[in-house]
Amino acid sequence: MADPGEAIRRAHPLNVEPHDTLRAAALLTASRLLPGSGVPEPRHLALLAETEAFDPPRRWTDDSARILSALLVARARRDALGDGIALIARYFDGTHLNRPAGLSPGARSELLSSVGEYLCAVGSPQSGVRFGEEAQLFADTDALRYRALAVSSFGLALNGENERAAPTVRAATDLFVEAGWDPREGSFLILLADCLVSAARMDHDRLSAISGELAALAPDDPYLDYASLATEVMCRLIRREFADGIAASWQLLHGSRRHSSQRVVRHLLMCIRSDLFLAHDQPADGLAVVATALSPDGHGTCFATQRAIALLLLGREREALLETDACAASEDDHCLRTLPRLMLLRAIAFRRIGQERRARQSMASALMLISRTGSSRTPFIMIPAAECADLVEAAAEDHPELAGTAASIRDALLQLAARPHAVPPARDVPGLTPTEHALAALLATGSSLAQIARERGVSVNTVKSQVRSIYVKLGVSTRAQAVAHLSADA
Repeated sequence: MADPGEAIRRAHPLNVEPHDTLRAAALLTASRLLPGSGVPEPRHLALLAETEAFDPPRRWTDDSARILSALLVARARRDALGDGIALIARYFDGTHLNRPAGLSPGARSELLSSVGEYLCAVGSPQSGVRFGEEAQLFADTDALRYRALAVSSFGLALNGENERAAPTVRAATDLFVEAGWDPREGSFLILLADCLVSAARMDHDRLSAISGELAALAPDDPYLDYASLATEVMCRLIRREFADGIAASWQLLHGSRRHSSQRVVRHLLMCIRSDLFLAHDQPADGLAVVATALSPDGHGTCFATQRAIALLLLGREREALLETDACAASEDDHCLRTLPRLMLLRAIAFRRIGQERRARQSMASALMLISRTGSSRTPFIMIPAAECADLVEAAAEDHPELAGTAASIRDALLQLAARPHAVPPARDVPGLTPTEHALAALLATGSSLAQIARERGVSVNTVKSQVRSIYVKLGVSTRAQAVAHLSADA
């Protein structure tokens, strides 16, 4: 038998007679994406994920739309995402098919939902939400509405729009219960959306429950098992079980299970692992976790922001700003979930280098975004608390309408922000440069000069030279005297 992908690429999928099995698998998979019809067969998903995409037909029919729907979902659920967003542009102009189509509302809704699921999987939740909401317009049955709501809820949660995601999750869940469908036919996208909303609220009890629900939904599905275990790692971060979380995340990211996982879950887990190291006072290790990671289109996971947090805690604020300049310049195309954290760290970095106006502007932008998209505590994970609190108060003074948001943030800072020793000493110590301030903070931790050099990414000789400069400016001759002097000033 010829390669099925080659056959589909050469011919309209409905005319591939030698590949009736493949065609039947696609149509059966498409029908089982809706509750009430069973669940997709794992072997069908595996087969379809390896099938190359076909050229757009001259005119779309319900069957051709459903075949494409199945191919996209198979790629999304089996992590076959090499073609990225470009695959969707092959068939769509915006949310409209770029070839004539005589589709029933149901087939159109199914296809739009599958495109939305695929786009969320590649890390572009903004586009995923757009297709999910378009799918709702054509959903003329409860099953179609549930499918479209599931995609929309996950896209909204991944994009950080918690005030919209939470009611969408509830609406989908209520619809499923009222319809009386088999619990095994529930959408894992709803659970992932609920997971992200619960994480934003730092609700570890709900996260633990979701982990169990993911594992029970399809006990033989290694992809859902991986998502369940990753959710438990997030629980450990919130519960401050850092050592256990680091060990568990290592097993998931470097063990054999990673080969049966979805990219979006792995990417989120990488950032959680980095945060675990930051919370465990190991910023250099936290930076190493994401040092070479590339953010997906749409920045559903923003590795630049994650690297910048580690750089900020290492006292390398100028590097943190450089790392995030491109993201800050492309706010319109950037995932909203990671933008507040990016703006927060940039606010602190700007203040450290003496750019007070830009610091206050960046903090105000972060608070405005948080107030509009829904209260979330996750942006404040490992943000230096004292500096952040000061800038929050300054932003509230500049913008009185943010007073309520500022008040809700204080509790988050107490629970989540970086420990005091990660914060550079007060800027009123005369004569020290920003780099020397950051280095002085590390002197108080007890780390050796070699460890400090490794954390800051410079040579030991460079650190020794900077330490000598600090001693001269402070009028001291030993490390203990310098720490005592700085502590007194602070």
